[in-house]
Amino acid sequence: MRIEQSVNATMIAPDFSRVACPTPLRGGERVVLGHGGGGQLSRELVDGLFVPAYGNPVLARLGDSSVLDLNGAVATGGRLAFSTDSYVVRPLFFPGGSIGDLAVNGTVNDLAMSGARPAVLSAAFIIEEGFEIAELTRVVGAMAAAARLAGVEIVTGDTKVVERGHGDGCYINTAGIGVVPAGIGLGPEGIRPGDAVLVSGTLADHGMAIMSVREGLGFDAEIASDTAPLHDLVATLLAACPSVRMLRDPTRGGVATSLNEIAGQARLGIEIDEGAIPVAPAVASACEILGLDPLLVANEGKLLAIVPGQAAEMGLAALRSHEYGRRAAVLGRVVDRHPGRVVMRTAIGGSRVIPMPIGEQLPRIC
Repeated sequence: MRIEQSVNATMIAPDFSRVACPTPLRGGERVVLGHGGGGQLSRELVDGLFVPAYGNPVLARLGDSSVLDLNGAVATGGRLAFSTDSYVVRPLFFPGGSIGDLAVNGTVNDLAMSGARPAVLSAAFIIEEGFEIAELTRVVGAMAAAARLAGVEIVTGDTKVVERGHGDGCYINTAGIGVVPAGIGLGPEGIRPGDAVLVSGTLADHGMAIMSVREGLGFDAEIASDTAPLHDLVATLLAACPSVRMLRDPTRGGVATSLNEIAGQARLGIEIDEGAIPVAPAVASACEILGLDPLLVANEGKLLAIVPGQAAEMGLAALRSHEYGRRAAVLGRVVDRHPGRVVMRTAIGGSRVIPMPIGEQLPRIC
């Protein structure tokens, strides 16, 4: 078969001025698209940064998935808990923490709220082209330190790079597996009228730490994020007060959202006391300046616990015995009135409904 091709002698030569070399230079100081391409640059990023930071025998195999020997825990009657979350906080570093801390603590805490002891995490990074390697190293280092503090290992992961202008620096997704000990069953179905609502400490610290940086607010006392792993606090509470009904960490949407969700699931009402709400003075001032309600602001190192009324003091003492629960308080109680609603008793003797917010007051907060 013969193919004939005619060539126009006057054809304009193609313009290669916008063509860039698809293979980026190695050894640079910034993330390039090639770092997410699955080739040598990807492997160098994994081998040179992630594996040394998170190093453990399971991760070192670098398989498509990690096979975990959890039979011992399950054989004792325990159950597996699994959770995943994504983190898009802005700025990436803030007083008291960073996106790396949040990516570990957030998933650890989600597991802990089911009574699980976290065991392993995955870590997936979506990085914007041009992001500085030095900044990524800081994020990875913070994440590794948080994992060590929480006693978990990062055993698998993924890295993708998106074009400049499409990623805002760095996003992280983590997933986690934990083991729920035998005999632990937490959930709204056990909640009864007369139960007490406990909170493990001051509210709105994390959200206002982020906002104080964004808005350039300065206070005599620095507002720092409360980001922390809560599984040891949960274990302390459950050991002292095994009758705990339910746990929840009030992150996005704050305490107001979490309590409304609990009330709706339990088909009961919740009443809280305005004078019992623990808020640090600097945080209260920041909320007042910005017109924000502390009940609606995110927390990253606090928990809500629903316990039988007669066990409230026991549960409160257990929380206060732990470093992450020193300022724990009894926030309110479960009632059979106004099912599905949260009502606050005000300082002047009145009451007002605390609705679930329609949207997110503070975007990019975690």
